[in-house]
Amino acid sequence: MSSFLHQRPLHNILTDQYPLSPRSPQNSQKPSILFNRTSLVLLLSLLIVLGILFPWIQIPQGGLFSSSISSSRSGNPNFSESKWRAYTLSEAAANVAKNNTLIVCAVSEAYLPFLNNWLISIVRQKHHDQVLVIAEDYPTLFKVNQKWPGHAVLIPPALESQAAHKFGSQGFFNFTSRRPRHLLQILELGYNVMYNDVDMVWLADPFPHLQGEHDVYFTDDMAAVKPLNHSHDLPPPGKKGRTYICSCMIFLRPTGGAKLVMKKWIEELQAQPWSKAKKANDQPAFNWALNKTAGQVDLYLLPQAAFPTGGLYFKNPTWVQETKGRHVIIHNNYITGFEKKIKRFRDYGLWLVDDHSLESPLGRL
Repeated sequence: MSSFLHQRPLHNILTDQYPLSPRSPQNSQKPSILFNRTSLVLLLSLLIVLGILFPWIQIPQGGLFSSSISSSRSGNPNFSESKWRAYTLSEAAANVAKNNTLIVCAVSEAYLPFLNNWLISIVRQKHHDQVLVIAEDYPTLFKVNQKWPGHAVLIPPALESQAAHKFGSQGFFNFTSRRPRHLLQILELGYNVMYNDVDMVWLADPFPHLQGEHDVYFTDDMAAVKPLNHSHDLPPPGKKGRTYICSCMIFLRPTGGAKLVMKKWIEELQAQPWSKAKKANDQPAFNWALNKTAGQVDLYLLPQAAFPTGGLYFKNPTWVQETKGRHVIIHNNYITGFEKKIKRFRDYGLWLVDDHSLESPLGRL
C-alpha cells in the first residue's frame, strides 16, 4: 500500500496545464492534449477492468493486510496460518519433547487465561520447554504459535471456538472426551506424557514423585485425608462401584498397559455418551477403565500431600498447614464456573497472570 501512497498524485497528470517533457523545451510552452487524453483512456480502462475482477478477488478475513498486521502484533513476521494448519502431532512432539517426555494440556480459546497461569507456574520449575498445547480450535492454535512457535498443535477435527463450557454440559463432554484419543496417539509415537488440566498450578517439580517404572500414575479425587504413608495401589471402589480417581492429572509411559487403559477409556466413553438425562463427563469412564484393567496394568496412586484435590486444599486449612512444604500441584476443582475459579485462585495467591504475565512464554494475552 505504501508504494501507491508515494506515487505522484493523479491530478498532476490529468490537470496540469503545462506538463514537462524532457524531449523538447518547446513543449513546455503549450498543453499536451494527446498525452492527457491517452492517460485518461488508460485510467478509465483500468477502472473498468478492476470493476469486473474485484468481486472475484478473495480478500483474507480481516482485510488485504490482515496477515501482516497479525504477524507484526505477534512479533513474529514469519507467522503462517497454513503452516500451523499442516503441523502434525508427530512433528510437534519431536520438536517439543525433552528426555522423551511431553507435558500436555488440551485448551480451547476461552481457557487461554488459565493456560497462561498454568504456564507461568511451569516456567518457574523450568519444564516449560517440553509443554505441548493441544489446541481444540484454530484461534487457540494460531494465537499460541504466534507467541510461542511450535508449542501448539491441532488434532483434527477442530471444535468450534466458544465460551467456556459449563461442567456437565454436552459441550464439556465433547471437549473432554477427546482426551484419551490424544494421549493414546502420543503413546503410540513412543513418548512419556504428563497430562494436566489448566486449572492447576505447579508449586514444585512433580517429576521426582514419579517413582519407579509404572504404566499409569494418577491422583485421588477424594477429599478425605489419607495418612502421609498411604498405599500407592488403586483405592477400593466407592458407593457407585468404581473408584474416584481424577482424570485431570495423569502420567503415562508408552507401555502396553498404558495404551490398554487409554483404549478402554475410549470404549467406556462410547458406552456412556452424554444425554440430557445422564450428563456424563470423562472422569467416570476413566475410573471404569482403571477398574476393569487393574489386573493387567501397573498402576500408581500419587501421594495425596503432593497432589491434593481442590476439595482438600481449598477447604481444609488445618491439613494445608500440617502438610506445608509438601504440595506440588494444586488443582482448582470442587468448584464450577470460570470466574469463581479465578476468584479462588486470586484469594489464595495462585492467579499469577495479574502480576507475572511476562514470565509466561505467551506474555500478556
